[in-house]
Amino acid sequence: MREFPRHVWRYVRSAPGTYVWLAALFVTTIAMHHMSPEFEGEFLRQRSTNIHELSHNPVRVLISSAFWIDGGSWWPYAALYTVFHAQAERWLGTLRWLGVCAAAHVLATLASEGVLLWAIRHGHAPAASVNTLDVGVSYALAGVVAVLTYRIPTPWRLPYLFAVLVVYGTPLINGRTFTDLGHFVSVLVGLACLPLARTAAGQVRPPARP
Repeated sequence: MREFPRHVWRYVRSAPGTYVWLAALFVTTIAMHHMSPEFEGEFLRQRSTNIHELSHNPVRVLISSAFWIDGGSWWPYAALYTVFHAQAERWLGTLRWLGVCAAAHVLATLASEGVLLWAIRHGHAPAASVNTLDVGVSYALAGVVAVLTYRIPTPWRLPYLFAVLVVYGTPLINGRTFTDLGHFVSVLVGLACLPLARTAAGQVRPPARP
């Protein structure tokens, strides 16, 4: 029993970026629980990657939006980060993993908000949508889930990819929200990160000292 905390700490240290990010989400989630509903809505809207904020403070909101969860519990994210993010970071390395997360988060946000802007200008969405609430970590998670396709052994790779496409593609058929579009774009970005996966797979570790 004495060894268990040591093993846990060793596992956490193998994916430092994942668990630092998860710890930040834990702190911000606690902070949100102490906000009034009115203050929370306005607070998150100022850190949201909506059209209004992207046109005024793009860099700030693209970064800040990735550290807040719009309602819900923190614990499911602890499980998802451990299952997907930690595995990807250990495989790709922290910098490559972070690159996948950033690319999926940024490109999916710009794509979904760009389509929303087009919809507003053509009367398919209300003008008030420029201030919609859009924070969270799901785009980065979808990108990492997708890039892990290249980590799955060959016999199971296609079934895994099929499952990913079904999970993220079905909402586009049924619901077709701009967030659903963002998730699917994130998956495509993750799949496009094959060069990073090949680089990680081709790394040669130095032999261990006797």
